Amino acid sequence: MGVLVTMARFLDTFIGPGAMLLYPLYASMRAIESPSTLDDQQWLTYWVLHSFVTLFELSCYKILEWFPIWPYLKLVFCLWLVLPMFNGAAYIYENHVRQYVKNIGSYGSSNYPEEQKKVLQMMSFDARKAVERYIDSYGPDAFERVIRAADKEARKH
Repeated sequence: MGVLVTMARFLDTFIGPGAMLLYPLYASMRAIESPSTLDDQQWLTYWVLHSFVTLFELSCYKILEWFPIWPYLKLVFCLWLVLPMFNGAAYIYENHVRQYVKNIGSYGSSNYPEEQKKVLQMMSFDARKAVERYIDSYGPDAFERVIRAADKEARKH
């Protein structure tokens, strides 16, 4: 029984490095090699959040020493961020971070008309980049025709 208690006491020490560093490192390398940018978003967001947690720990280590449960809370939070069944990092990005950074980027400061900016803001990152390439290739008028055709098609249904 003493061995189990000791293992439970040091659970964060055994599982933490693998869950918070090794698996995210492996998944990040796979994301770099994959053609989709959705997994890139998940892992970039994870590393940003992990950095914030680390900075918080470094800044508040004197206070955190008083909370023996902190390492377990950090482990559970990082598992929620990392595990594919939860996709916590993507959730935080979509529901909290994106609203602050959605105007950052080429479409936010570009010369696109306001109506096109609104359409671009509603798109996923992949779709937005594809539309931006389309506009660069064929011009804003071509994109405007696509929007009008889609609007006309939507009104039919």
